[in-house]
Amino acid sequence: MNLLELQRRMAEDVTRPLTPDFQMQPSTADGRPTQDLASTYIKPNDRLSSFDRLEIYNRQYWFRVIGAVSEDFPALAAVLGAKKFDSMVLAYLRENPSTSFTLRNLGSRLPKWLESRPDFSPRRHALLLDVARLEWAYVEAFDGADLPPLTAADFGDLGAASSLFLQPHLQLLDLRYPVDELVLAVHRQTAPSDIMSNAVTERKQAKRTRLPAMRRSQTHLAVHRYDNSVYYRRIDPEAFGLLSALQSGTLLGQALEIAFSKSTLSPEQQAAKIQEYFAHAAELGWFCKRHQV
Repeated sequence: MNLLELQRRMAEDVTRPLTPDFQMQPSTADGRPTQDLASTYIKPNDRLSSFDRLEIYNRQYWFRVIGAVSEDFPALAAVLGAKKFDSMVLAYLRENPSTSFTLRNLGSRLPKWLESRPDFSPRRHALLLDVARLEWAYVEAFDGADLPPLTAADFGDLGAASSLFLQPHLQLLDLRYPVDELVLAVHRQTAPSDIMSNAVTERKQAKRTRLPAMRRSQTHLAVHRYDNSVYYRRIDPEAFGLLSALQSGTLLGQALEIAFSKSTLSPEQQAAKIQEYFAHAAELGWFCKRHQV
C-alpha cells in the first residue's frame, strides 16, 4: 500500500457513518469486518486493538461534524432534547455528508431535509421546521454580503418600472409559530461554550433550557444584519409581500400591487403603510444597488 492508497483508505474508514449508538460500524458496506480491514494498516498496542485505535478517529471525526451542526441549531436541540437531537443530526449527516472545505455549510440542507422527517417529533414537526429555518437564516444573515445602501438621491429616481434590490444578508421568513421568542430565549440561556460542546454523549449534561409556550400564529420575520449583529424584525403581511416580491426580481409597481392585493386598508392607509415600509427599510439599509457578479 503506497501513501496515496493509505490516505484514501484512512479517509474512507474515518468518515464511515457511526452506528445509531455512536460506535464504529463492525463491518463495511460490502460485508468486510472492520477489524480485519483496520489490522491491514494500523498496529495494535498493549491497550488497544487496531479496531479500537481506528474507532477513536472515526468517532472524533463524527463528533466534530455533529458538533459543527449543533453550534448552528441550539434552539432545535432545546426543543428536541439532546438524545433525539443527536440522533437527528447523525441521520442528517449520513444523507448529507460534508462536501465543502468549510464546516460552515454543513447545516445548510437541514431545514429542507427535516421537512420529510416528521418521525423525530411528529406532534411538533411544524414547530421544528420553523425553528430550523430561523436558525439557518441567522447563519445566512450573519455571513451574507453587505452592499452599499441606496442614497436619498437614488430613491428620488424610483418609479413603477424600477427594480429595487435587497441586501444579500436579508432573510425573509413566513412562519407558523412566533419562534423568534423561542430562539432568543435559548440564546439568552445558552453560553457559547455550551453550544460548541454540544457533541453527543461526550459533552457535559447541560441544564435543560426553559422554553416559552408556543401557539400557532402566523409570523413574518425579516432577519438582517446591522452593525455586525443579527436582528429579528417582525413585519406585517403587506411588508412581507412587498419585500418578497422585490427579492424575487419583481418591478416596484407590480410588487406594490402584490403586497396589497388582499389588503382591506383604504388607499390612504396603504399610502401611509408604504411610506412607513420604505422609511424603515431605508433606515436599516435594506435596499442596495444591483449586485455585480
